[in-house]
Amino acid sequence: VDEPTWERMWRHVGRIHPEGDRVAQRIRGAADLPKIPIPSVPVFQPSTPIPERLEAVQRYIRELQYNHTGTQFFEIKKSRPLTGLMDLAKEMTKEALPIKCLEAVILGIYLTNNMTTLDRFPISFKTHFSGNYFRHIVLGVNFGGRYGALGISRREELMYKAPVFRTLSELIFDFEEAYRRCWHTLKKVKLGHCVSHDPHSVEQIEWKRSILDLDKLTREDFRKELERHARDMRLKIGKGTGPPSPTKDRKKDVSSPQRGQASPSRRNSRGDRRPSGEKKPADSKAMPDLNGYQIRV
Repeated sequence: VDEPTWERMWRHVGRIHPEGDRVAQRIRGAADLPKIPIPSVPVFQPSTPIPERLEAVQRYIRELQYNHTGTQFFEIKKSRPLTGLMDLAKEMTKEALPIKCLEAVILGIYLTNNMTTLDRFPISFKTHFSGNYFRHIVLGVNFGGRYGALGISRREELMYKAPVFRTLSELIFDFEEAYRRCWHTLKKVKLGHCVSHDPHSVEQIEWKRSILDLDKLTREDFRKELERHARDMRLKIGKGTGPPSPTKDRKKDVSSPQRGQASPSRRNSRGDRRPSGEKKPADSKAMPDLNGYQIRV
C-alpha cells in the first residue's frame, strides 16, 4: 500500500525542521485548530455548456492553490500509462493539497474526461530570464474549433485561457505576450497530441509530438508549425486511431493493431519533420525531469 501523502509530508517536516517530529506531533494532536475548507470537485448537469464546465474546473484547480512549499506532494512520472495518472488524480482530489503546473495538467485531464467533445493536449514552455531557464506546462483544450488552456501558475496570465482563440497560434502567441510582460523570453514550445478520454487506457500521453525552437524558426515558420500541429491533431481525430486503446482487462489481447497496414505511420511522414533541428527522443519511456517543471514565475 502506498504511503499516504500526508505521511510523506510529515516525514519531510521531520527531516528539515530542527524540531520537526515534535512540531508535527504537536500540530497533529491539537484539537482546537480551525477547520480547513476542502474544495469540492465540480459536478455538472448534462445541459451545462462546455465553457462553463471549463471555468468550474479551473476554479477548482485554483482553489487548491499553488504549491509554494518546495515539497513535491505528488510524484508525477510522465511515462506512466494514462490509467495510472488518473489514479493519481483521484488521490489529488482526496488529499486536496496545493499543486504545481504538471499536477494541474493531470488533474485537468481527469476532470474533463467526460467532456468527449473537448480535445485536450499538453503544451510545454521553456523561457529565459536573468541568465536562467524556466519551464511551465498547461493543458491545451479545443472546443468547437476554439482553443484555450487549463492550468496553474504563480502568474495569473500563465494558466487559464478561455476557449476563444480561433487558432492554436493565437493561443501560443497570447502566452508568449504574457511571458514578455513577466520579462521572460520564450525559447521553446513543446506540443503533445490529443489525450484519450478513456480513463482506463494503458497508453502513454504523447507529451512532445512537436518541438519548436524559436531560435531556429522565423516568426512565420513558427506560426506555420503551430498550425501544422493543429492540423495533424484534427486529422488524427478525424481518421480515428484504429481500434480502441488497450485497457487493463484486454491489454494482453491487443498487439500492434496498426502495424499490418501498408501505409507508413504519419510520424515518419515528411510533413511531420520539424525545421527546428531537434529530434524527438527515441526512448519515450525515459524518466522525466520532475524538477524542470518548477517554474519561477
